[in-house]
Amino acid sequence: MSAYGSQEMSANLTRVLMRRPGASLKSADPSKWHYGPTFDGEKALRQYDVFASLVEKSGAEILWMEDRGDGLADAMFTHDPSLMTDHGAVLLNMGKPLRVPETALHEAAYKKAGIPILGRITAPGTVEGGDCIWLDAETLVVGRGVRTNEEGITQLAEILLPHDITVLSYDLPLWQGKRPACT
Repeated sequence: MSAYGSQEMSANLTRVLMRRPGASLKSADPSKWHYGPTFDGEKALRQYDVFASLVEKSGAEILWMEDRGDGLADAMFTHDPSLMTDHGAVLLNMGKPLRVPETALHEAAYKKAGIPILGRITAPGTVEGGDCIWLDAETLVVGRGVRTNEEGITQLAEILLPHDITVLSYDLPLWQGKRPACT
């Protein structure tokens, strides 16, 4: 069994990349990050600690990325900046401009852990992991919308093609329009 990789989304985690929120989240401007009027940074930190405890109790090894006050408040959502495959990681190009620097954190963590980088999505292409679902080990479904565009999907399909992975795409609905999700 490989020390990295998965092309399914329902198996037990054995190793996972996580970033505990800290100074960046506590000092985040809720309006800038679109957290809403009820945002409570301290409460979010407590909730994340409970979540991390559950992951640890499951037996999964956690590869931690520390929040050293870099201002990347959303970086605790580690599913978005990269896509893991059985063959290594694909570094994504975030559609939310405030989150673009997070990809470099993932790249450094993967290099440190000895996980190969298969490729990266480059501008003008954008893909976020939250728009990607492994249907099965040979099929990745990607939603096209505000944060993932056609150019990004095309690049992702080209990166995965040598590994016999089919990328299917579809249009995502816009719930509240483009502005809140994009900035």
